Amino acid sequence: MPAFPREELEEMVHRFVSANLEAGRTGDWSKLPALYTEDAVYSWGNGPKYEFVVRGRKEIAEIAYGTEMEGLETWHYPYVRTLIDEKQGEFMGFWRQIAPVKGPDGQNYEIGGTGGSWFRYAGNFQWCWQRDFFDTNCTAATFQQMWNDGVLTPEMQERLKRGSRMPGWVKADSFDWYATVADREDLD
Repeated sequence: MPAFPREELEEMVHRFVSANLEAGRTGDWSKLPALYTEDAVYSWGNGPKYEFVVRGRKEIAEIAYGTEMEGLETWHYPYVRTLIDEKQGEFMGFWRQIAPVKGPDGQNYEIGGTGGSWFRYAGNFQWCWQRDFFDTNCTAATFQQMWNDGVLTPEMQERLKRGSRMPGWVKADSFDWYATVADREDLD
């Protein structure tokens, strides 16, 4: 990957994190896809059997920030740490997943575990690659608790019922995310 000026990457991270916070506040995630290249790849693991993968800005808009956000529109994903590598042209951010509703203890429901995203920058204030990671067991437990408490949105209930039949979900053995990592160090 080419090196990028640190100031440019810092500005890109600022733009992305600000857009993410605004989306959680308004429930409108439609502005984030403009921050990706036309051919970007965005993926995450969905447990041992499935991966989520979308290719291209159109799928990122329709699926990653579309159907995957149904029922989560006003959840907040504040970044608690951002790490920038201008030599690799990469950014890693660690975030929380906070629901807009409170539990019986008076605190907002929150998915535990570590959540994060690893991005590759392509220049022109756009990402060309993103890999998310989060604790799927904590995610499932939080959604189940919210369902049991009667506060999980109908859209999320429907998504959970559909499971691996959701758009973008593929069998884990059909997508090698490691192969999408540029300049892998384990191949030296």
